[in-house]
Amino acid sequence: MTPPEAVPPVAATGENAGGLSSKGLSAGTIGVVGAVVIGISTIAPAYTLTASLGPTVSEVGFQVPTIIIVGFLPMLLVAFGYRELNNRMPDSGTSFTWATRAFGPWIGWMAGWGLVAATVIVLSNLAGIAVEFLFLLIDQLAGSPGWIADLAFNPFINVAVCLLFMLGATFVSYRDLQTTQKLQYVLVGFQVLVLVIFLVAAFVHVANGTAYDGTPVDWSWFNPFAVGDFGAVVAGLSLSIFIFWGWDVVLTMNEETRNPEKTPGRAATVTVLIVAGLYLLLSMSLLSFAGTGDGELGLGNPDIQGNVFFYLSGPILGPLAFLVSLAVLTSSAASLQSTAVGPARTLLAMGHYGAVPPAFARVNPRFFTPGYATVVSAIVASVFYAVMRFASENVLWDTITALGMMICFYYGLTAFACVWYFRKQWFDSVRMFFFSFLFPLVGGAILAILFVITLRDSIDPDYGSGSNIGGVGLVFLLGVTVIGVGVVLMIWQSIKRPAFFKGETLGMDAPPSTRRLKEAAR
Repeated sequence: MTPPEAVPPVAATGENAGGLSSKGLSAGTIGVVGAVVIGISTIAPAYTLTASLGPTVSEVGFQVPTIIIVGFLPMLLVAFGYRELNNRMPDSGTSFTWATRAFGPWIGWMAGWGLVAATVIVLSNLAGIAVEFLFLLIDQLAGSPGWIADLAFNPFINVAVCLLFMLGATFVSYRDLQTTQKLQYVLVGFQVLVLVIFLVAAFVHVANGTAYDGTPVDWSWFNPFAVGDFGAVVAGLSLSIFIFWGWDVVLTMNEETRNPEKTPGRAATVTVLIVAGLYLLLSMSLLSFAGTGDGELGLGNPDIQGNVFFYLSGPILGPLAFLVSLAVLTSSAASLQSTAVGPARTLLAMGHYGAVPPAFARVNPRFFTPGYATVVSAIVASVFYAVMRFASENVLWDTITALGMMICFYYGLTAFACVWYFRKQWFDSVRMFFFSFLFPLVGGAILAILFVITLRDSIDPDYGSGSNIGGVGLVFLLGVTVIGVGVVLMIWQSIKRPAFFKGETLGMDAPPSTRRLKEAAR
């Protein structure tokens, strides 16, 4: 069977000019469960929480569960907006397509750029983390001689192994989504199983009185008024950008799912809820086991905050401690592969509608995947990682920090796109009022405020790693540069490919009210 021919990225004519169209992807490949698994894989809960729990404890102490809930809310509100947009316009371009339909080609192009830039650069970070945990795992299995783990910090060895990880992830992503789905069932299943065993074992130690600094779970951990000052709340919202980001990959597969109007939206919501529950249980178990002190195993100890799971795995799991390192390695490797799905499909849509070179619109005739976009994304991520690794590790870390602004940028734009696109339907029903207006409006506003606060704070030369150029924080410079590069590329594409920017290949669309739709149906 051959896929349908993708509509060429030139001006459409007639009744459907500027409308959505198929791109030749394999329809009906992914169900709700498969989409949820890929979504969880992209978020990478094992890797994400081990890197973020310690620093969060240093900010808010035992109020980490509250911060997770506070940070979860804007993600959930935005997810509702994504779901409504997908119900009306299932398209692999997601943020790019929806913002274009709501606000026009210029804002739509920048929303697409935000998604692609964030995910491509995060791909390199995930590959680097996978390399470090691979050598750490080998070191543990060899009896922890130490020198094996140190090999991960040799830039030549690190980059070489990183490129091998990227090659493997690209190979799987290049093939059909069924291959990705089958692989992720195994990787995500193992990761979640180890995390559940880990948290249960921690609670058992607390119950038996063998925990390092046993503290029973208390309802005060969930009291939002005990968090402290506004800065701690902002820190919690910033944390949410890091620990929940990635669920929207589910939406980029909407043209390949069964029942594309409903399945991706449901899967995105379920993904966010499952991950939030897992985060809460894990944070509670480790707080209860280790406390918030700065002792040897206390979560407030800065020496262990960069990798909490590794340092607590021995005291909690004993001889099975290596499973935790294997789970984090699995988490980062699985996320590396599944994260590649998103930018490739966004670039496919941008190429299909003529917003970028038409080569990006190519669909592999054998696997029905955006092969060209997948390979280009992997090459760019690999080159970026290699250059940054040899230049400075701080530059890489600050780039990832700066991406928080980019994520707020395109998530917020998409949320506002939902509000504006459905403006004629806000008051048609209670459901439309909440899900197409109030929820995405509040979620988008929170992200917009966080974007401005981060932009302001990152000017400080001490922000992030403390690196600066001319007294201006490197995080600020990197964030502004990423957005600026997007603007330059957009202007260049508008000169080379004016049809898209004139609304001829993908135009703005304001749907009629629900009442008018019903009247027309009669």
